[in-house]
Amino acid sequence: MKFTLSTLLFCMTLIAPAIAQQAADDHAAHHPAATTTATTAAADLADAEVRKVDKDAAKVTLKHGEIKSLDMPPMTMVFSVRDKAMLDSVKAGDKVRFRVVNDAGKYTVTELQVVR
Repeated sequence: MKFTLSTLLFCMTLIAPAIAQQAADDHAAHHPAATTTATTAAADLADAEVRKVDKDAAKVTLKHGEIKSLDMPPMTMVFSVRDKAMLDSVKAGDKVRFRVVNDAGKYTVTELQVVR
């Protein structure tokens, strides 16, 4: 019995790394975003045109293209901004790239870049 149990434990030790690698490969195959975080970060930026800036309320109205990270179609929408200082560098008519997150049901701009 000791020989069989020892042999079984030895075999499990040898195959455990292979099983772990297979699980990691399966995860990557089903969740490609987990392996392409740099590409995803750039893809999270959406294109837009600034329609209105409301610094006092920390809001910006954007006519934006598709926001893939939120599965949102193109539209014109008012967004909150995480930091009012972002609004100092934009004005109505500017072309921008931006990142937005769904923060408990409130769409909030976390990054805003003027396209020059």
